[in-house]
Order: sequence, then C-alpha cells, then structure tokens
Amino acid sequence: MSSSFSASQSYRSTRSEVDQAVSFEEAVITGLAKDGGLFIPSVIPKLPSDFLTSWNQFSFQELAFNIMRLYISVKEISDEDLKKLIKDSYSTFRTNEITPLVKLNSVKNLYLLELFHGPTYAFKDVALQFVGNLFEFFLNRKNENISNESEKNSITVVGATSGDTGSAAIYGLRNKANVSVFILYPTGRISQIQELQMTTVNDANIHTLSVNGTFDDCQNVVKKVFNDTEFNDKYHIGAVNSINWARILAQITYYFHSYFQLKNQLPEDERNNFKIKFIVPSGNFGDILAGFYAKEMGLPIEQLIIATNENDILDRFLKTGNYDKSSEVNATYSPAMDILISSNFERLLWYMVKQTDGENNDNKTGAILAQFMLNLLSPKGVFSVSKETLAKTREIFDSFKITNDETVSTIKKIYQENNYIMDPHTSVGVTAALKKISQDDEKTQGNFKYISMSTAHPAKFSQVVNKSLTGLEGYDFENKVLPEAFKKFDSLPKKVRLVESADLKLIETVIVQELENEKLAKNSN
Repeated sequence: MSSSFSASQSYRSTRSEVDQAVSFEEAVITGLAKDGGLFIPSVIPKLPSDFLTSWNQFSFQELAFNIMRLYISVKEISDEDLKKLIKDSYSTFRTNEITPLVKLNSVKNLYLLELFHGPTYAFKDVALQFVGNLFEFFLNRKNENISNESEKNSITVVGATSGDTGSAAIYGLRNKANVSVFILYPTGRISQIQELQMTTVNDANIHTLSVNGTFDDCQNVVKKVFNDTEFNDKYHIGAVNSINWARILAQITYYFHSYFQLKNQLPEDERNNFKIKFIVPSGNFGDILAGFYAKEMGLPIEQLIIATNENDILDRFLKTGNYDKSSEVNATYSPAMDILISSNFERLLWYMVKQTDGENNDNKTGAILAQFMLNLLSPKGVFSVSKETLAKTREIFDSFKITNDETVSTIKKIYQENNYIMDPHTSVGVTAALKKISQDDEKTQGNFKYISMSTAHPAKFSQVVNKSLTGLEGYDFENKVLPEAFKKFDSLPKKVRLVESADLKLIETVIVQELENEKLAKNSN
C-alpha cells in the first residue's frame, strides 16, 4: 500500500477506472475530481528510516515541512516557498507548540492533544490557515504576468460547515486577492459563537449563507455545485471542506508532533517502549483519516479509535459492514459531528478495498468505489462491503457511539478530577477513550498510551458546557472560560444571507448575485 517517494508524486480520483496523474496544484485548486471522487496520492510515501531519532526535536513547522515535502513535488513548490507557506500559516497561532499535548492526571496514560489554538479556536485552523495561503500562492503565481485585473485567474470557494470549518475557512481566506468565499451552514444547527465568528466578518470577499436544512443538505448541494460543469468552468469553484486533499495533508503533522511530544515527556526508560492509540471525535472523517496516513507512512500507531455521537453511521459500519444513511440526522450536543455521510470515509475505503476485493489494482478499486457511491445515492442509501474489507478495516480501527448524557457526564467528571474544561466534541472523544482504556485493561493489560483529540475551545459550545458545569465549585464561564476575542461579537455588525432551501439552482443564483455585489463593493472602493 505504501511505496518509496517519487519526486513526481501525483494524485488520482477514488472513483477513477483509468490511470490518472493529477498534479498537487490541480488536486488542491479543483478540490473534487470530475467523476465526483476524492483525490488521493498515487502512493503513500515511506518515511526516512531514521525519522524516530532524526525528527525527535523538530518543531511543528519543521515536521510539517518534512511531511509535506513527501507529498508535494519540489517542481511544484520549492523548498523556500513551502517553508514560507508553513511559517506564515502557523504564525497566527496563540502558542509556539501549535498543538500542545496535555496529560489528564486522573486517568492513567490518557493525554489530550489541544488542536484549538488557532485564530478561530478550533482544529480546522491547523489545515485551513495553510489552505488559504496555498490558494493565494497558486493564484499569485498564475497572475504574476497579468496586469489587467479583469483577466486575472480567480477562485470561487464554496464550502459547507457543521460549525468550525466555516469560520476557519473564512479566517484563512479573508482579504485574499482573487478569492471569493461562500460558506453554507444549516440554520439553527450550529452554536451561537460559531455563527457569530462567521457572520461578523464583513470583508467583501466573504459570504455566509444560512440554509434551511441539515449539514448533509448543505454538503450535498456543495457537491452538486462542483459537479455542475458549466457553472464550475465559469466561476472556477474551489473546495475548503475536508474533501480538499490539502486539508488532510496539513493535519497529518499533528499526529507526528504529538508522538514526539509524548516521547519526550515520558521517563527515559519508557521512551523507546510505548504504543499509542489515538481517539478522534469523528464526523466527516478527515481528522482521523490524517492519522491513517501517518500510520501508513510508518508512524508507530497501534490503533485509531472512531468516537461518534448519536449520529453513528461510522460505528454501525465498523460493527456490520453496512454503510447506511437511511436514518435521520439527530441534533446532538456535539453539532459539528451531526453528519450521516462522512465524505472522507470514501478515501479510507479505497485503501481497504484495494487490498481485498480490488486485488491491489487501482482501476478495479476505483470501479468498486464508484458503484458504492451510486448505491449510497440510491433511494435505499446503503452499500455493504465484503467480510474481507471489513476485517481489514477492523485491523486498524475501533469505534464507540457516545450519547448526549455521556457527553455531559464526562465534561463534569474531567472538570472535577482535573480542573480541565472540555468542549462537547472533545468529551465524545474522551468518553470513548475511557471505554477503550477499560476494555484494554480487562483484555490485554497492555501498556498503551492514549491520545484523544481536543478539537475545539469550550467557549464555542457554552450552552452544553454551562449545562454540565454550572454550580460546580470554581466554575465561572464569563471570567475563566470565555476568551476576550469572543466578548466583542455581539457588538459587531452582521453579514449573512438566509436561503430557504438547499436547492442547486437557488444556491447558484445566490452565488452569482453575491459575486456581483462583491464586484460592485470593490469597484466603489
């Protein structure tokens, strides 16, 4: 499944039945393949044989460069330019460690990887600050010899969000030249802070659309926009959702960074003798998919644990082999995970199927995946994998479904035992981690280390955090939890357009109207 790195690294679609070789730039700028598939690297590169020692003291930025260099040909982005892109992307974070590792002392061998120290206080910043700079870099290079503004290359970014992707994309792309941004979110199904983070950005190139429906409705119509060839060709649609390969690539770094942080925190006699299991709150499957790539590259990961809320399609798949979207989306305490169709799961399935029913043939695997996705879009909305494919997936992954009550209970437990406040998505992960630790202690007595992803600052989900902790000794949301940056939102002007349904023609009409308004606003300045 992995191969040694080739300087001519290329990309292909998960649904392609013919040989392909798409450049990194094309994969990033177009976002989604013409056949509806997702771009994946032609090979998963192997790491240098001595990386466990030679990379041990690398900063986050140094790790990012060495990992990304394996996936991006130097012919596309030079070493100097890639280093600058990385430096600029992480200069906006509030801690030098970028993603610090924190020990939860009340639970043996459990750590939290804090991913929320970027400008929007959510893990999406790790990828989207980089993606924003990448878009700008590619466009500037294309436009450097074009003096006429009307002839310059441009991108219309269209994305759907269940909360954090939208604000992270907006903060990553605001004021970028020749980039217009449209973010669709389900009306009433994201937290107030998440909505305010998006709707209080008044830059001319930013457009937030509050759509009557669910996140899946928003995500589906975004995919339809990409598949509308005529519209796409005219407006140059680009992707910021985790269907964009650059987002997965950027997230691989923090798996390595957490491994080396943990190694260097451990007593010296344990440093070469530990096994890690990562627990990841999972909605669209991008966060945990980055861990899969890290493992396949050679990072010693023992297991990846999928933590879902009551929208448990991933947990059900891992238990049955059936990927079934026929149920309704539940509104839970962890709304960023209120998703039925986990887009990035298609990428993982490609690798699992290739080793089993695909007979290690890329094109045969693409044909199987294309049929799976057709079945998913059928009235039944389900596909099933073979026993062999399911068994292969279970070799790497385990999963747990976490309820709303468990989410609240764990927020309270961790606060009381550690004086540490978690957001509800982080709590879903920690609850799953506690269950996994209990299972492992009973079955294997293994000396595992567990790293659970802390995906958002607790202030972004004040309603659930307050429900869990109000009345407990020392808890003060306004003075001890709420960041100063959030306190000004209510006084800022709002910019949002309400859209009555996730209808393709309606959404496209709104995009065209807003692009005209943006053009007028820029001309008037």
